[in-house]
Amino acid sequence: MRRRAAGLRTGVVVAYIAGVAACAGGLTAGEAPLTPADLRVDPGRIEARILKLGTYGANPAGGVSRVAYSAADIAGRGYIIELMRAAGLEVRLDAAANIIGRRPGSHPDLPPIMFGSHIDSVPHGGNYDGDLGVIAAIECMQVLDEQDVVTRHPLETIVFTDEEGGLVGSRAVIGELTDDALAVVSHSGLTVREGIAALGGSPDDLAAAVRPKDSIKAFLELHIEQGAILDEANIDIGVVEGIVGINWWTATIEGVANHAGTTPMNRRQDALLAAAHLIVAVNEEVRSIEGTHVGTVGRISAEPGAPNVIAGRVVLSIELRDLSSDRIHLLFGKIVQAARRIEQATRTGISLEPIDAASEPAPTDALLRRIIDESARDLGLSTRSMPSGAGHDAQDMARITRIGMIFVPSAGGISHSPHELTHRGDMANGANVLLRAILSIDRGALDQ
Repeated sequence: MRRRAAGLRTGVVVAYIAGVAACAGGLTAGEAPLTPADLRVDPGRIEARILKLGTYGANPAGGVSRVAYSAADIAGRGYIIELMRAAGLEVRLDAAANIIGRRPGSHPDLPPIMFGSHIDSVPHGGNYDGDLGVIAAIECMQVLDEQDVVTRHPLETIVFTDEEGGLVGSRAVIGELTDDALAVVSHSGLTVREGIAALGGSPDDLAAAVRPKDSIKAFLELHIEQGAILDEANIDIGVVEGIVGINWWTATIEGVANHAGTTPMNRRQDALLAAAHLIVAVNEEVRSIEGTHVGTVGRISAEPGAPNVIAGRVVLSIELRDLSSDRIHLLFGKIVQAARRIEQATRTGISLEPIDAASEPAPTDALLRRIIDESARDLGLSTRSMPSGAGHDAQDMARITRIGMIFVPSAGGISHSPHELTHRGDMANGANVLLRAILSIDRGALDQ
């Protein structure tokens, strides 16, 4: 077995070098470039490491509460660093405490190909969101190390800091982590500034974490879908078209607080009744146009909040998501028109103020989408193009490099829950597609 494995390693290395030479015009006629058909990830190893990572911050319900900057996060990060070093990577922390594992290439002057995700969780979260992207990235590195494959480009696996708390690590990489963001108190009880320091970063020197535009060849992120589309359609791989933009508004409805028992129905200026009409209108206007866009009212408060007092003031949130900023603005315009009608019907006043936390849509690179799709189909896997309705670090990375995202099925569409599950075979499929895409990029597929 040892002799056979060694022979496979030699064959893969020779074939890979030949493939790179072919892309550079170095092979004679008739010599075929490499397709990395002999390289496969280890499904059992991926699953075992996912489950091991899940012990850091495990909760009784079967998921994790490994919130950023917590003791569980620190312990989980230590485990990841051990795995990176065992895979032969050079490991460092940047100023934002992002963990970066680097594998040199034969051409150190070439920009690195980067791939990864995050390991922090929401409170009472699951074991696959973010974790799979990290464990699979390390697995790809380990396969290359075990088979002695030398890529042209340096390769970097990154574990972003505090994704769930607002894409903290990736915002630092693109130079947009503000002082206000550093002052936010995280789920751990620490401010982001204190948390970065606790992880070993340098929050007072965040400029050192910034990566210049085009200094990275491409960024790839493998992630569970966090929805039910792939699972219900029995599709193996989602080729992500882009990450939706997210816009928020605060709606304030002003009525007149009055006695619930002595105010006739036709004399009321009920802010909560107007709010109810507005919530229905948001749903109706979003549904009135076909597409994958979504709208949500997720928070509401009524004042004075007594059962025997007509609400005089209500504040609620409105969120719209879509791959198109124009579509978001169109929907918001329709909601504004509905609000004006509701004002007249209920004799209330409605103001809609944007919340300064909007994110722009982040389309993935068309050529990377093709590379991911071809990598999957070469493996005999079915694919579907789809948007990402959730935010990811990749949307920040799109500001400085070309991005691609690979989705694998979430069983039952469940995520951010202890019941979150992606099966071993699906995890391995995603990791194998990631590995092929990395090698395809390294061979020059993005330079066509």
